[in-house]
Amino acid sequence: MPKRRLRKIELKVNGKVYIDQKEYINFSSNDYLGLSQHPRLKIASIIATEKYGTSSASSRLLSGDLEIHHQLEEDIAKLKGKEKGLVFNSGYQANIGIISAICNKDSVIFVDRLCHASIIDGILLSKARFFRFLHNDMNHLESLLKKEGKNFKDAWVITESIFSMDGDKGILSDIVSLKERYDFSIFVDEAHATGIFGRDGAGLIDEFNLTSKIDLIMGTFSKALGSFGGYVVSNKETIELLINKSRGFIYSTSLPPSVISASIEAIKILKDEPERRKVLLENTRYFREKLKIDGETQIVPLILGDEEKAISLSNYLLENGFFCLPIMPPTVPKNSCRIRFSLCFYHKKDILDRLMKAIYNWRRWELNPGFSKAQSLLTRFSPNKISCSRPCFARLQFPSIL
Repeated sequence: MPKRRLRKIELKVNGKVYIDQKEYINFSSNDYLGLSQHPRLKIASIIATEKYGTSSASSRLLSGDLEIHHQLEEDIAKLKGKEKGLVFNSGYQANIGIISAICNKDSVIFVDRLCHASIIDGILLSKARFFRFLHNDMNHLESLLKKEGKNFKDAWVITESIFSMDGDKGILSDIVSLKERYDFSIFVDEAHATGIFGRDGAGLIDEFNLTSKIDLIMGTFSKALGSFGGYVVSNKETIELLINKSRGFIYSTSLPPSVISASIEAIKILKDEPERRKVLLENTRYFREKLKIDGETQIVPLILGDEEKAISLSNYLLENGFFCLPIMPPTVPKNSCRIRFSLCFYHKKDILDRLMKAIYNWRRWELNPGFSKAQSLLTRFSPNKISCSRPCFARLQFPSIL
């Protein structure tokens, strides 16, 4: 398996990255609404730094508990429609800290097979008995609930509202229906839905009108909200339990004031600038329709199968000015390597058209390598004046299927 490597990025701005002084359009970012570059977030961070300094310099249970931490927790709880919120230092830290605190060896967890690694790690830390049901397969989940659920006093079903590698939605309504027949609690990861779907970007749980039915909702500030950190919202009793029992919360220096203030401002922008998510979802629909990839979310996977094809397409797109990294095992199962296109507010239709043309040309090159040589005199497609080692056939007619 090819080794992963780090790529040193010199600058990131408005949906673009700069590497070795070359400009690339970035399709490997979670900055879905483009808020990480928003002037209001930058100003909020600067003001907080001037007032509080660069670090909280302590954990929340000591002297690192600033008033703005509480404000952010109130704001995210209000957005998500829950009684109380709690901020963690990252989404990963939130998942491992929450699950290992609320579950133990006497618990049973039923978790979607495609849930994020942080969820699996949290389950392992909890020492709970767990069963992985086939992705979005409610029949399999129900069979496990029938067989195993009755053997434990404390049962949980854990899933995601949007799955990060496939970009599909969790079947939340069906899980809630099962909850009415079986005795379990529901934990949903909304990391990729918050800010994009629902009332004022409250998420898919809100859009499906299921907030009162979901026991714990977690998410992050580091994706559509353009900041950093994780959160959980629930009832007061559960949040108090986490404050006193979650090791990831207790034994970490709290997030710095600059980050907290940026997150507070981002939540305000969700309400003030709804056009950002409208534009994103409109362009997402356009891109999916042209590529004939079913779904509705801003995460669009082009599944290629083996690693060589994924690397080949990624390299080809890089040569043509698009930063689209391959996703390979162990992140995704074997033989399901892909390019995951993460769309953002700055990816307008003209950019998407150029990307789709490059994908089509790579497909033709893969099917007929000699085609590249035969067309070597054609003008190379280079939207950002980046030289390409393979011609991109910019003058060829763009096919109707793309």
